[in-house]
Amino acid sequence: MNAMGMSATLERAAAQRAVQKTDEQLLVRQAQAGNRPAFEELVRRYDRDVLRLALNLVRGSEDARDLYQEIFLRVYRNLARFRFECSFYTWIYRIATNVCLDHLRRKNTRKEEQAPQPLEGEGTAPDFFDQQVEQRSAANPERHLLGQELGKHIDAALDGLSPRERMVFELKHYEGLRLRAIGDMLGTSEETVKNSLFRATRKLRASLDGIR
Repeated sequence: MNAMGMSATLERAAAQRAVQKTDEQLLVRQAQAGNRPAFEELVRRYDRDVLRLALNLVRGSEDARDLYQEIFLRVYRNLARFRFECSFYTWIYRIATNVCLDHLRRKNTRKEEQAPQPLEGEGTAPDFFDQQVEQRSAANPERHLLGQELGKHIDAALDGLSPRERMVFELKHYEGLRLRAIGDMLGTSEETVKNSLFRATRKLRASLDGIR
């Protein structure tokens, strides 16, 4: 592709993004005015991203199901307060991370054990949430290659982090978000996020030291 062709492609891509942004803003305004189909379309656009985030952070399909519902309930209740000062994507992810962070803090306080996974062949066929757990495992081949036993050590090490440290680590390494974006979602600075990530990484290395 020559320079002119590349330029035309970039211009079309930029124009398409602009149209999509305008379309989403229109949907948000319609939903704010009480248009239920518009709100349902916004949910459809982000439901899988929100579910994946919840699954990555809490690693349990039942907890993820509850958090997923709570997140979109908060989105619905607070939609009138959205002022277009950031992207709708950032706003909805900010709500999602706050809900998940609250959940991790409650769990950290109670020190409750997660419910045991059903035995093979037990219960009904896996639903959408269970399938997402399987997809998450496949999407993280490094964990899969390290083996199930090491995976248990990694999960235990993650449980040893503070809720905020774990949130930052998961958002960075499993969601692939930039530090600045994580800071925007958590309502803090990029430098604070960087420090949290450093502490989380140091703790994980110490917890996993000596494991082969």
